[in-house]
Amino acid sequence: MNPSFSSPTTNLLDEALGIGRTGSVPWRIALVQDCVEASGAFLLHHLLKRSLSAEAAGAVVFLGLAQPFSHYDRVLRKMGCNLSLQRNKNKLHFIDLLDLEFLVAGGTDQNAIEDGFMNLYNRILRFIEANNLMHNNGGWIRIIIDDISLLEIAAQGSSSHTFDFLQYCATLTSELDCSLLILNHGDIYSSEEDQRLLSHLDYLSDVVIKAETLSTGIAVDVHGQLTIINKRALGELGWSSSKVYNFQFKLKENAVEFFYPGTKF
Repeated sequence: MNPSFSSPTTNLLDEALGIGRTGSVPWRIALVQDCVEASGAFLLHHLLKRSLSAEAAGAVVFLGLAQPFSHYDRVLRKMGCNLSLQRNKNKLHFIDLLDLEFLVAGGTDQNAIEDGFMNLYNRILRFIEANNLMHNNGGWIRIIIDDISLLEIAAQGSSSHTFDFLQYCATLTSELDCSLLILNHGDIYSSEEDQRLLSHLDYLSDVVIKAETLSTGIAVDVHGQLTIINKRALGELGWSSSKVYNFQFKLKENAVEFFYPGTKF
């Protein structure tokens, strides 16, 4: 039987990402790169659920730019995870940024946008510090951003402000026990400046997860394929320079199946 989100056992995705039973990961920064034809949102849902499982020892800061909290709560309930309960238990700090007012409340000039990003960073930092104090530094924090392209829109198209914010978040992964998960769209960038931001995101990331359509076209039993580049894969002789995984997926109403090409019948 193919593993699914509802299964407590590991699946191909967890194995490729090196996710332990407690939800911990060996990487600091992971980039999910999708396209219009193959959305990577389900990957965030999966990793959010794994981060909030009963065995997980950490907590999550979720920056919701793409959808309101009610959407994520509805999706995760189908997967057997109650986000409202997790939020009440302080395991989830959901920052609703759908209206983007956090950046434009003080105006649309560059100083106001910079202040908006700094205020957002401070909200994340306060939660991390409070969580570490509560658990005596015994738990990890996962920061999830859905999705980074919308932050660029809020910054009036300034990739430099977005990049500076990501750099601040990246420092948390090295100074504190945090990991950063970012969703971005690989097929919306056309200018040279945009391409530089995308390349730098790829460079910063320990893990790159690419959600793509099938090269052979649409299939009834296969909705897409994943290519995972794990730059910190653990092998028999220790940390290797990089390891690449390729497998396919099929989305269901409350689950997803992962399988190698040619094994789905």
